[in-house]
Amino acid sequence: MFIFQIVIVLLATKLAGHLSVRLGQPSVLGKIVIGIILGPALLGWVQDSEIMHTFSEIGVLLLMFLAGLETNLEDLNRNRKAAMFVAIGGIIAPIVMGYVGAHYYGLSTAEGIFIGLLLAATSVSISVQTLRELGWLNSKEGATLLGAAVLDDIIVVVLLAIAMSFFVGSDVSISLLIGKKILFFVILFLASKWFVPFFLRLFSKVKVTEPLLSGALIICFAFAYFGEYLGIAGIIGSFFAGIAMAQTKFKKEIEEKVEPIANGIFVPFFFVSIGLSVTFEGISNQMGLIVLFSFIALLSKFIGAGIGAKLAGLNMRSSMGVGAGMISRGEVALIIAAMGLDNKLLPVAYYTPMIIVVVVTTLATPPLLKWIFGKRVDE
Repeated sequence: MFIFQIVIVLLATKLAGHLSVRLGQPSVLGKIVIGIILGPALLGWVQDSEIMHTFSEIGVLLLMFLAGLETNLEDLNRNRKAAMFVAIGGIIAPIVMGYVGAHYYGLSTAEGIFIGLLLAATSVSISVQTLRELGWLNSKEGATLLGAAVLDDIIVVVLLAIAMSFFVGSDVSISLLIGKKILFFVILFLASKWFVPFFLRLFSKVKVTEPLLSGALIICFAFAYFGEYLGIAGIIGSFFAGIAMAQTKFKKEIEEKVEPIANGIFVPFFFVSIGLSVTFEGISNQMGLIVLFSFIALLSKFIGAGIGAKLAGLNMRSSMGVGAGMISRGEVALIIAAMGLDNKLLPVAYYTPMIIVVVVTTLATPPLLKWIFGKRVDE
């Protein structure tokens, strides 16, 4: 059965992506929409399953790995101030506006703060793919966006742990949590500087087929696993694995070998998986809630992150583009929503509407980025 789903997913995403481009939109928009059409919400041809989830997870890890390979480390470092401003602005505004929206619907303080934190999460994997298509990934705006996403992930995870220690009574040591984050980046820095180049040089000489490709993937998934083990999203680990390899002489060869595997099979499953959690069953009674929180989700990131970018010295167009790029909540928010449901911080009646809100933010991001930035032409 899954073999048939591979046929459907690959055929449908490529055709939908092509149609999206013909209509003047990034191909990623068509791929996400076709996921909703193929999933349980409409046709029901593709079902969520363990193997579907695995393919999707590999897809998003490879997507962020390729983003890391294309990222200029000097640009990332040069724009660290802007990234900090964007991350902070993009967290404060959603928490405040999300709490106010939850209060309007009569939710408790704990539930309101949790929904605010849910809306503060950012997943730039969709933005990364869109910026790659538009030619803006390796730019000041792209570097700011990627840096802000890393900081956003760390800050939101720490704030979430603090909130859960208060409201759920979970025994979380904040100092231990922060210590793990610091340990992650220290080990990552040391491994990137000394271990990665040494390992690639050594592994590329192994007398087997595609030793360099295998070595690169080993490091990519090892960094992702290490990140998740220490409480950092796996996509951050794979992103930094890409950055580490971009500093070696193997960069171009690795990119040429990984990209066909990523975009040829695994990344389409990631786009389709976004639509699999959507269901329209019984939402007619919750349309007001969905519309309100979709509006809050879109506006809060756009304004908060956009103001942060403007305060850091970016011009109006760049600030708007960075704000739009931070809108997508993606898989990070889906994970947080599931945590909230398990710990009774997100009411059951609000789970499906919040999933739809996450999908709305993901759908809105590609056309917004296209409208603000347009296709980049190198001068």
